[in-house]
Amino acid sequence: MKRLLLPLAALALSIFTGCTTVPETGRRQVIITNEATETQMGLEAFAAVKKETPVLNDAKVQARIERIGRRVADAVGRSLPNAQWEFVVFNDDKTVNAFALPGGKVGVYTGLIKLASSDDEIAIVMGHEVAHVTSRHGGERASQTTLAQGGAALVGALSENSEYKNAFNTAYGLAAQGLVLLPFSRLHESEADNVGLRFAAGAGYDPRAAAAFWKKMQAKSEGKEQWKWISTHPPTAERIANLEQLATGLMPIYEEAKKKYQ
Repeated sequence: MKRLLLPLAALALSIFTGCTTVPETGRRQVIITNEATETQMGLEAFAAVKKETPVLNDAKVQARIERIGRRVADAVGRSLPNAQWEFVVFNDDKTVNAFALPGGKVGVYTGLIKLASSDDEIAIVMGHEVAHVTSRHGGERASQTTLAQGGAALVGALSENSEYKNAFNTAYGLAAQGLVLLPFSRLHESEADNVGLRFAAGAGYDPRAAAAFWKKMQAKSEGKEQWKWISTHPPTAERIANLEQLATGLMPIYEEAKKKYQ
């Protein structure tokens, strides 16, 4: 029995002390990492990407992404701990993506820039990625993994003398992945869509561009999407419908914000 106390106490303490809130949505989350650690990890990851992927040598494109990124970052409306915003364009036409890391490090790939039809579409994607950082989704995912590992240790201790030990451990692993980790990943993507679209609108970029961009992404991935229940992202059609609905409500914010940049 004593062997169960340590993992059980660790799980309880982590959940009790790690509660925080996403400011823009009010959602409660359990995060047992600290922001300084997340920032350091973000800086190290960004340095690694810069070593592995060539940076685009085009001052005009760099200035464009810098301008869009600064506006989106300003629209967050609050300071982030240890954030020193940096926006870098990576020369990779095959990667239609962008990312943001704790510490305010943002990368945009040339593949995304070439697919996007406007600054609005680029801002939508950058807003989404920045929202992952402001909502501390990376820290939350890391915490969920740590807690799941603690749960696995507890299940292992409880079933140590059982002939069904392997079955119990396998069942726990599948349940943790299917009922906790993957659904939370989809929740994070939906939350980043919600919060990021607000950031983009607040920066004076048209939120209606989100649906247009994701329709292009949907055309590129036709027939390649995984079933929702085993995917880390919501289905694209569901995502587009949600973004269209969100955009309607954000039009007053966009109309007001764009006056600053005219």
